[in-house]
Amino acid sequence: MDAFVHNGSCRNEKFHGPRPHTLGQNRLLAALPEEVYERLAPDLERVRLQLGSVLHESGERLRYIYFPIDCLVSLFCELDDGASGEIAVAGNEGLVGIALFMGGKSTLSRAVVQCAGFAFRIRADILVREFESGSALQEVVLLYTQAQITQTAQTAVCNRFHAVDQQLCRWLLMSLDRIPSNNLTMTQELIASNLGVRREGVTLAAGRLQAAGLIHCSRGKITVLDRLKLEQWACECYAVVEKEFDRLLPKRTYRSDRSIDGRTN
Repeated sequence: MDAFVHNGSCRNEKFHGPRPHTLGQNRLLAALPEEVYERLAPDLERVRLQLGSVLHESGERLRYIYFPIDCLVSLFCELDDGASGEIAVAGNEGLVGIALFMGGKSTLSRAVVQCAGFAFRIRADILVREFESGSALQEVVLLYTQAQITQTAQTAVCNRFHAVDQQLCRWLLMSLDRIPSNNLTMTQELIASNLGVRREGVTLAAGRLQAAGLIHCSRGKITVLDRLKLEQWACECYAVVEKEFDRLLPKRTYRSDRSIDGRTN
């Protein structure tokens, strides 16, 4: 079933033509052996996630786990005065809802869709049952959890010690690694909120990157023109996080051509 998800609710949508997405487009699902795939596939559904959709609120019991395909989801920590900052980002390298596997059932973070797109989702109780069975899913999820903890810790250090230009480069690179595109539909105001800095700071930083030929900014859209230079401008935080993801979750794929309904594309 395909669906559009927003704030925990969904409505069915009909899609015409061939289904373009396969389980192999998510790195974690692609790493699962065939027997685990066969057990999970019937309960995975493709959903359309709209920009700004909230997948779970802080303190809310997790009902679904999401495996992004071509969307981007930010995890926010919010303060009593309404201020918030991004502590991690998830895309096609992982999943949204790791707190479920730590035994807490809920999380203090708020998950918000930053770039619209598709994801696979599955009921939390089904995935917990598979996790607790000790199958290969358990190892893959725990390794991903360790990698995301590294991302959260490095983000905190980066936001404390590095210039806005470097933070912006890190954020752009990490986002692009998690979606199949060089374009981000993202306002500078939203990026500023993610980084926990003033909008003026992001505007100036983006202007410097554009003047150097690294990116192009248009109304609500950022296109990366020179990724190599963007990596050179970024602080070491980007490389630390991505090396940890590559170390813990090597890009092995058991399947890349199996659709969610079992068809071979």
